Amino acid sequence: MDRPKGSAHPRYPALIYPLDYGYLQGTSGGDGSGLDVWLGSLPGKTLDAVVCTVDLLKRDVEVKLLLGCTEDEKAVVCDFHNDGEYMAAILVKRGAP
Repeated sequence: MDRPKGSAHPRYPALIYPLDYGYLQGTSGGDGSGLDVWLGSLPGKTLDAVVCTVDLLKRDVEVKLLLGCTEDEKAVVCDFHNDGEYMAAILVKRGAP
C-alpha cells in the first residue's frame, strides 16, 4: 500500500486517506495503472465489494476493489469518493454466497 491510512494525497494535501490505499501489482486498470485497492481492517482480506467512481475533472471512470472492509469502512470509502462537486461513486456489494 503506497498510501497508508491517515496519509495525504500527493497532489492534494487536504485529501486524507481514511484506509490503506494502493494498487495490485501485475494488473492493469482502465487508466493503464494497477487496479486500485482499499484495504480494510478485517482478517482474510476477502473481496466482497467494489466502488465505481467517476471523476469529472480527470474525465475518468474507475472500479476500485475493497478488500477486508467492514460495513462502516465500505461506507467511508464510498463517502470519500462522493465529494459532491467533481467526484461521484456507487458501492457494489457482493451478494451472499
